[in-house]
Amino acid sequence: MEFIRDYADWFYLIGAVLFILTLRGLSGPKTAIAGNRYGMIAMAIAVITTFFVAENPVVWMIVGAMVLGAMVGIARARTVPMTQMPETVALMHSLVGLAAVLIAVAAIIHNNELAKLDVGLLQANGVNFHEMGKVHLFELFVGCFVGAITFTASVFAYGKLAAKKWAKTISGAWVKPVQALIFIAMFAAGIHFFLTGNMTSFWAMTGLALVFGWVWIAPVGGGDMPVVVSLLNSFSGWAAAGIGFTLENNMLIVAGSLVGSSGAILSYIMCKAMNRSIINVLFGGAMGGTAVAVEAGDKAPRNHRSGSADDAGFLMSNADSVVIVPGYGMAQGRAQNAVKELANLLKEQGVTVRFAIHPVAGRMPGHMNVLLAEADVPYEDILEMDEINSDFPATDVVLVIGANDVVNPAAKDDPSSPIYGMPILEAHKARTIMVIKRSMATGYAGLDNDLFYNDKTMMIFGDAKKVVEDMTKAINGNGH
Repeated sequence: MEFIRDYADWFYLIGAVLFILTLRGLSGPKTAIAGNRYGMIAMAIAVITTFFVAENPVVWMIVGAMVLGAMVGIARARTVPMTQMPETVALMHSLVGLAAVLIAVAAIIHNNELAKLDVGLLQANGVNFHEMGKVHLFELFVGCFVGAITFTASVFAYGKLAAKKWAKTISGAWVKPVQALIFIAMFAAGIHFFLTGNMTSFWAMTGLALVFGWVWIAPVGGGDMPVVVSLLNSFSGWAAAGIGFTLENNMLIVAGSLVGSSGAILSYIMCKAMNRSIINVLFGGAMGGTAVAVEAGDKAPRNHRSGSADDAGFLMSNADSVVIVPGYGMAQGRAQNAVKELANLLKEQGVTVRFAIHPVAGRMPGHMNVLLAEADVPYEDILEMDEINSDFPATDVVLVIGANDVVNPAAKDDPSSPIYGMPILEAHKARTIMVIKRSMATGYAGLDNDLFYNDKTMMIFGDAKKVVEDMTKAINGNGH
């Protein structure tokens, strides 16, 4: 395929433009499907072009790896429930980091083995060998340690999101000094490798980077995990870009840079939505944490008002406006389709129904948007926090489904709260608040929620899907 080899740069340029259009499409729900298609076409172009420009490729290994990866990916995509999507995303990030590490290791070992052979013999066999310069060593240094950190950090994030026993949050005064020591040792080993090419230093840097990735993310609290997932997405992009320089692959450099920069921007947006700095999230310890949870548990029991699905159905069917606030409880109960049916029924009764989305609701960026899109909720009915907060005082009923921290008034009223200053959905300003939860347990940040004890709040306990379906039946039963 001389044609592809001769015009490889043009194919890479087309792929790069398509990747940019992919990000543009993914910036909004209405264009997300087109954006995904652009990305699929761009990736196909990148893979095919790289396949034909590679020198002396081992075809059976490449094709075998592609087929195996495709089989695993398709099987996972078809079977993963939406409740497990956040940890699946984290796991995919880990694979990108691992790939960067393995490529860096292979490139160095390959170079070292070639360096032992006679240059004339290599040239006679059509192998152009040039001793690896400082620039390539630096690229491998960056790509390898960023990839290693991304790998173990993403594996821990996966375990945390999947509630695995081995992914335990660590805390204590010793954590930050240990993090600093590991990082300094890792960086020192990397610098020594860069200056001397010493393989012992390279292996030390890689091993310390793997350890640092785990120790770095392990203290981060559950409430900050959406930001962590976004940041790890960025890291995986930078790792890929670094390895792209090593492989002299322009497409990998462009794609990695786009992923890295977009992930960094998303992390910034999410931190802004939480009124926290990225440094505070990653090095400030857990959001909430054990101490807060213990203090909350030591408090005297507080009174809350509970009701039934029938009560909720009656109140909503007689309201003029309803705002639904989805949270992880909706994902856990797989209630998005039932919620869509409830919203449609209320609309048929002349009720104005809208959905309010907080930027960090759920377990990953855009989690609630994905769920609602899956249920075909109209895009115009889904409003972000800044768009809908001013409407809550005039809203008759707010229905909170499994959300906790993103509607906690303590963020505005309690200076001692760990989430004080975080922008929230101001559901507490509505005329009536209804909250669907399995129990009065705290949310992912481990904090009690004053909204649940508000005089205007009615708690409805049970599985989100079952409760919403019962609400729909109640509205139908009222004869409306």
